[in-house]
Amino acid sequence: MPNALPKLNIVGLEISLGTFAEHLDRFVEFATRRQSSYVVCVNSHMTVEAAQDAAFREVVNNADFATADGMPLLRAMQWSKYAKQERAAGNDLIFAVLKRASENRLPIYFYGGCENVLNEICIAAKASLPELIIAGTESPPFRPLSDEEMDETASRINASGAQIVMVSLGCPKQEKWMARMAGKVNAIMLGVGGTFLLYAGRDTRAPKWMRDLCMEWMYRLTLEPTRLWKRYFITNPVFAYLVLKDWLGQSSAALDSNDPG
Repeated sequence: MPNALPKLNIVGLEISLGTFAEHLDRFVEFATRRQSSYVVCVNSHMTVEAAQDAAFREVVNNADFATADGMPLLRAMQWSKYAKQERAAGNDLIFAVLKRASENRLPIYFYGGCENVLNEICIAAKASLPELIIAGTESPPFRPLSDEEMDETASRINASGAQIVMVSLGCPKQEKWMARMAGKVNAIMLGVGGTFLLYAGRDTRAPKWMRDLCMEWMYRLTLEPTRLWKRYFITNPVFAYLVLKDWLGQSSAALDSNDPG
């Protein structure tokens, strides 16, 4: 069985350590061996969801890989515990993973999103990566799937020969879906959220300077204020509180360990 990357606990979550390239190398290794596994891309929103839901926190911590997706989480890791950590965001991973899949002849399966977006992804992928093998696409219903339906989905994915499954269902739905599929789907599954829209050309990213300054949220908020205002104006302060609480807990533990009494 291939080895995953080491992890670091921050704000109650086990986040994978390593460079962007090291993450890619491990994903390819897992895919090549058809190792049933899943990847979660952790940002502030997911961190707060996990802090408020113990079952979801377990889903995240049981992932084979939990990448540092959001810049606030990355900065928290760099400032408090692991200065060398690199960001591995879903928006970057989808392009890099598809490129590596094309180079290594690893069939891809796209799960999630609507049919139109899936068709646009296939067109874009074939245009930029003509050697990419697309094993299949699937736009699931919005309602919860029964156990029987989940088993049928796993069988379809396995029968397609896919070794990498890109999953876009939104957080926390996609993470819970992958956790249920672990051990059933003979592939590595990556929860990439809204990156399907980005790859299809329907969405855009903030300029790099905004991303580097942790201001990507501001760019996205201007594009989708109705949907995202609650996430950024409520979730982000909660995330900051969790990081501060985690940092104070570490500081207190360090002082206690150094107390000669």
